[in-house]
Amino acid sequence: MHDMVIRGGTIVDGSGAPAFVGDVAIDGGRISAVGEVSGKGRTEIDAAGLHVTPGFVDIHTHYDGQATWDSEMAPSSWHGVTTVVMGNCGVGFAPARPDRHQWLISLMEGVEDIPGTALAEGMTWDWETFPQYLDALERRPRTVDVATHVPHGAVRAYVMGERGARNEEPTEHEIAQMSAIVEEGLRAGALGFSTSRTVLHKSIDGELVPGTTATKDELIGIGRAVARAGHGVFEMASDLKREWDEFGWMGALSKETGLPVTFAMLQSIAKELPWEEQMAQTARWNADGANIVAQIALRGTGILMAWRGTVHPFKFRPSWAEIDALPWAEQWARISDPAWKARLLAEENVFPESDVLPLLYAVAMGFGLQYGMGEGFDYEPTQQQTIEALAKAAGKSPAEYAYDLLTSAEGTGFIYFPILNYADGNLDFVKGLLERDDTVISLSDGGAHCGTICDAASPTFLLQHWVRDRARGTISIENAIKRQCSDTAHLYGLDDRGRIAPGMLADINLIDLKRLKLGKPWMAFDLPAGGKRLLQKADGYVATIKRGVVTFREGAPTGELPGLLVRGPQASPALAMAAE
Repeated sequence: MHDMVIRGGTIVDGSGAPAFVGDVAIDGGRISAVGEVSGKGRTEIDAAGLHVTPGFVDIHTHYDGQATWDSEMAPSSWHGVTTVVMGNCGVGFAPARPDRHQWLISLMEGVEDIPGTALAEGMTWDWETFPQYLDALERRPRTVDVATHVPHGAVRAYVMGERGARNEEPTEHEIAQMSAIVEEGLRAGALGFSTSRTVLHKSIDGELVPGTTATKDELIGIGRAVARAGHGVFEMASDLKREWDEFGWMGALSKETGLPVTFAMLQSIAKELPWEEQMAQTARWNADGANIVAQIALRGTGILMAWRGTVHPFKFRPSWAEIDALPWAEQWARISDPAWKARLLAEENVFPESDVLPLLYAVAMGFGLQYGMGEGFDYEPTQQQTIEALAKAAGKSPAEYAYDLLTSAEGTGFIYFPILNYADGNLDFVKGLLERDDTVISLSDGGAHCGTICDAASPTFLLQHWVRDRARGTISIENAIKRQCSDTAHLYGLDDRGRIAPGMLADINLIDLKRLKLGKPWMAFDLPAGGKRLLQKADGYVATIKRGVVTFREGAPTGELPGLLVRGPQASPALAMAAE
């Protein structure tokens, strides 16, 4: 008698091999048999007509605070994700001296757009060192497994204080101290180290993330500490400035240590290195013995603009400044007033001093780059769906059309503005990237950018858009599942998951691909202290199973919490059995 048997589903096992119809038996939280299972199960699930896949592994999230108070781990858990890796981009909450709590919150709020009030109320701070933070994470059961990086920003501030926060250069002794803390964190169970080297990442007070301008000596010194721990991924977000020679030190570090080094690879007209050159350098270094992996996003990386979001096209007009801090009810009264609308539309923008002024201009006036979102929105929109084109067809100015769109549905309308990954007005280049071995699906930012994006839904988008619906060319479901499951897991040494095979963790999705559909995003105010976040659900997930326990049925949580903290790499069952 098996604990559970899933019968007659179309199994996409995560290896990339062709899908096949069969059964899956589960015992003790692991898969015990795949194919034709004759024995009965205490629980039997009829999966006829459904796709049976491994649980999704999301390696780029920012649940560092939320994971300390929340067990459901939405919205990632709503989209078939059963394992998340957090602590990306050099920001996190450990190590943390008691007098640095608010500073770390401000850093996370500025970089990742997570409400500081929610973090301040939600976190208990029953840790100081990184191992103590892992202990705190381990005390809470969840719907998903959580794993984390040691973040550069927190480590630098812990060792160097204000000098570290201001990005001053460390002494050799301070590099050694930082390296020791990182090594300690890896030995305690972290899966890697992360850093940020982009001017877009700033605290709420406008300070660059500590480590943004770190020297090669500091980065390689810390990388060697990761290697001494015996495992780990070196993760980075960077502007890839030519004078920094990022590929030079990444390649040298990877060749010397054997570590995988992964960086955010995005198409952008503002990048000094075009995406083609980024990939060419990746391939060149890997041919010479390095292991550099490009993190790629599945759709345009940008923002959803809304009246109650973080930004919208009218954010910089004087009339909006007058009501920016008012409660929503009072803002809505003004927005609904035709006279106030006319006054706002007649005003010029007043931009603050900023080193990203071109971006602010695009937010406020780039209507030829912004798209109107309607029901069943296609995240690969055409030029005919730009605000500029829609306004012309409606006989309105682009600004008025944008205003009316945001005001629709009682002020809950959205405008989609893909800042990155959409320079061509399509996603054709991503299709090629999905077929390369030196890329990995990433950059969902689950738990972050609460007022601007909801890319935690990326696994659903992968199947709905890239596998089923894309008019410009799809990919196979076998490749999609391999990329989102076993490839992501393997990069971080999580070789006990991401596949449907005997001995693997019983992390499984049952998906009705025909009715899989992303829902309309909405702004919720359900974080601690009423903090806001964009959420998006999906239809079509018949069940999500974690360690052999059903955690979600038809998108609704069952109340079961089998998720654990992942400490360090997890050996594949085949290797474990061979060792025995």
